[in-house]
Amino acid sequence: MEKFKTITSTIVPLPIENVDTDQIIPARFLKAVSKEGFGDNLFRDWRFDSNNNPVKEFVLNDPTYRGSIIVAGKNFGSGSSREHAAWALTGYGFKVVVSSFFGDIFKNNSLNNGLLPVVVSDNFLKNIFKALKADSSITLTIDLEQQSIVNNINGDTEHFEINAYKKNCMLHGYDDIDFLLSNRDKIDAWEKDSQIKYESGNS
Repeated sequence: MEKFKTITSTIVPLPIENVDTDQIIPARFLKAVSKEGFGDNLFRDWRFDSNNNPVKEFVLNDPTYRGSIIVAGKNFGSGSSREHAAWALTGYGFKVVVSSFFGDIFKNNSLNNGLLPVVVSDNFLKNIFKALKADSSITLTIDLEQQSIVNNINGDTEHFEINAYKKNCMLHGYDDIDFLLSNRDKIDAWEKDSQIKYESGNS
């Protein structure tokens, strides 16, 4: 995964509550086992009509909004546990999802795939959407190290929580295996020390 420290970006707004993983990536696209190509089908049934024509009203088809941060309504990523939802979002180019609540499994899948879920208060989220109506070019800055999110149009700032282990992995660009490999020397030293203690106790 790419290292994540700080990002400043314009915003793609999705002010819809209770967006589930089947809406993020419909079940019929789950046959592939690699992460490639899932971004093409992100929100497929909202982005395209039955004739496969883009739905002009949907935000991903609106050239007004671009960026690597998607700001969604409350309870984003609910429903089934499919990891493909995180693959689709990262495949499309998103690096951060902001909401006031996430489905737990979706949240963990996102962190495992380099997508940062940022939980903000209902009021902070409301103010982002309000600011976007007045100016679509506003930006957010997310500082993972400081665990802060800033609305750059007015300076509003909030602290967000994140699991310490997942934070460390994202800062260094590690998945779980990379993390273990980064601690190989410590693991080898512990095994060696344990073996010495075992042999001493049985001598």
